[in-house]
Amino acid sequence: MIRVLLVDDEALVREGLRMILEPAEGIEVVAEASDGSSAITAAVQHRPDVVLMDVRMAGMDGLTALKELRRSTYGPKVIMLTTFDLDDYVHTALRNGAAGFLLKDTSPRELADAVRTVADGSAMLTPKVTKRLIDAFAGLASEGASEARQRLSVLTDREGDVVRAVARGLSNAEIGRALVMGEGTVKAHVSRALAKLGLANRVQMALLVRDAGLT
Repeated sequence: MIRVLLVDDEALVREGLRMILEPAEGIEVVAEASDGSSAITAAVQHRPDVVLMDVRMAGMDGLTALKELRRSTYGPKVIMLTTFDLDDYVHTALRNGAAGFLLKDTSPRELADAVRTVADGSAMLTPKVTKRLIDAFAGLASEGASEARQRLSVLTDREGDVVRAVARGLSNAEIGRALVMGEGTVKAHVSRALAKLGLANRVQMALLVRDAGLT
């Protein structure tokens, strides 16, 4: 069972998140907190596996709390959740050790999937954020392009199609529609591609495609 701590300064938002996550298989909401400071206290007390935390909050904000949580001896994995997708938030969250960054327009199913993905040890960024992050490293004429292309050559044609779609920031559902395949098949292709490439998550995959100049 994945133990989750919800952190947001709006009680209605926390209640909405609880209503989404509690019925989800394998997920248990163990506590709530209304600011960064109380989140740190709750994390020590309840030992969650994943903290789902808002960026902007009164008192200690989410980014500061994230940094403190990751410094602690008990450091849960943290997903930052916000209505804003400003680049500074993304970069700071990743620098401070966030395992995921989602916008509040993420669908309920994607939210539950993100919690499972992060609990399993992988990173999870909402597709829109993934694309913007990749664009920040936009050196298409990379000296490592040849090496990156060689690494990608181990993929089948269909896996290559899926990997390039991931690099464009598409979700699994969007990839399925674009390539005319089921969402489960897309997930299987992504998993196989990650294993073949020796990568931990979709962000690393997308950056490899960018390095290869294939976006």
